[in-house]
Amino acid sequence: MRIESNSFKNGGEIPRKFGYKQDNINPDLIISDTPPNTKSLVIIMDDPDAMGAVGKIWVHWVIWNIDPNTKEIAEDSIPPNSVLGKTDFGEIAYGGPAPPDKEHTYIFKLYALDDRLNLAEGSTKQQVEQAMENHIISQSKLEGRYSP
Repeated sequence: MRIESNSFKNGGEIPRKFGYKQDNINPDLIISDTPPNTKSLVIIMDDPDAMGAVGKIWVHWVIWNIDPNTKEIAEDSIPPNSVLGKTDFGEIAYGGPAPPDKEHTYIFKLYALDDRLNLAEGSTKQQVEQAMENHIISQSKLEGRYSP
C-alpha cells in the first residue's frame, strides 16, 4: 500500500499554502495498492518534531472510515462518508503545519483496516489508535518538511 502526493515528494518541502497560518487546506493524497480485504482506511497526520517545541507529538489531522476504494483525496476536501477527529488545535478539521521554532517533519500515516471504526466525530487520535488495534492490515506513510 502506498500514500503519495502531487503537492510534494516524500521527504520534500510541503508548499506554504497547506500551512495552518496560510490557506490551511489539506494537500492532495494519492492512495494505491490497498489490500483487497480492506474495509476502511484511516489517515493520521502528526508532527513528531513538536516533542522538542511543545513536549508532545502534535496531531494535525485524523480522518477515518475512508472508503477502501478511494484512490485520491483532492486538495481541500475529505472523502464522502468519512469521519473527522479532533486535532491538537482543538478543531474537527485539517490543521496544517505550524512549526513554532524551526523546520519540522510532518507524517501522513495511512492505515488499511479489516473493519470500520465505530467512533463519533471529534474523537481523538488516541481513541482512533485504540479502536484500530488488532485491525491494521497494512500501513504506509508520506513525510514532508515545513519551516516557519
